[in-house]
Amino acid sequence: MTRSFTSRRPYWTRHTAHAQTTMAPRTSIDELKELLESSTRILALCGAGLSAASGLPTFRGAGGLWRNHEPTSLATPDAFEDDPVLVSLFYAWRKHMALKAQPNAGHFALAELAKRREGFLCLTQNVDGLSPRAGHPAAQLRHLHGSILDVKCFEECGYTEQNNLSDPPCPALAAAAADYPPDLTLPLLDPNVPTPEIDVEDLPHCPNCKNGLLRPGVVWFGEALDELMLMEVDNWIARGKIDLMLVIGTAAAVYPAAGYTRKAQRRGAVVAVVNPDADSAEGLMRNDFFLQGGAAEILPRLFEGVIGKMDADGKIVGA
Repeated sequence: MTRSFTSRRPYWTRHTAHAQTTMAPRTSIDELKELLESSTRILALCGAGLSAASGLPTFRGAGGLWRNHEPTSLATPDAFEDDPVLVSLFYAWRKHMALKAQPNAGHFALAELAKRREGFLCLTQNVDGLSPRAGHPAAQLRHLHGSILDVKCFEECGYTEQNNLSDPPCPALAAAAADYPPDLTLPLLDPNVPTPEIDVEDLPHCPNCKNGLLRPGVVWFGEALDELMLMEVDNWIARGKIDLMLVIGTAAAVYPAAGYTRKAQRRGAVVAVVNPDADSAEGLMRNDFFLQGGAAEILPRLFEGVIGKMDADGKIVGA
């Protein structure tokens, strides 16, 4: 079983031998545009910051608690086994929020880059399904942590279903898909309001084995990432020199996903971080880049020489 750990410090700061001798990275978007336009093999690692402009909060949550629960405490197999109703409500609400959200200019820019650069591979830690909805080619996208739009059997009978758009997932979970005016709090999110009384038998069950409950197709804490997918990514990295590694909207603090930055560096990649948090520049070398800001604002400008100009709706002007 794969063990995950987190740290506030960027991965390359913790694991680069000469991290203490780093100097300020470059901050010129024009210089980075030139490098990107001449690059043939580009690897990207994306995190929750990519979806921030779509109105989705980061998983660890600027908002803190969910009904007095740490969101991470609900993202485990043990939590689902102990209280499948509560965890199902939590994920039904997150799925509803993901389906309500729309891809932003950052998602569209990455999708257009993929269409124009055969040697581009994007690794996303996001489970919200916004990248595919932006038209990102599936062959150039890997969902490291799965998708909240997929479901599978908790008893691991082998049943899986991709792109399940049921909202709510079943009538019993209707409270998670209710919409309220912005000035009112959804009762489900108010810890002072009891959760709906739901019988476990009324939750979605596996149509294959008939016994297991259906769970979201995401990688929970304590679970291993898909081994075949990891092998595919490693094979892609080993194929040759990597010109550029983009780290977008993530602190690169969760292993093993964050380890890809170091692997790309070993293949000769220049690292370019796009993040509004200035601390994300820590540990970068003077040959690397740090662009401070949101992905939806920066990526369309950065990719302009390859994809053309993009309007506010994520459409290529003149296409």
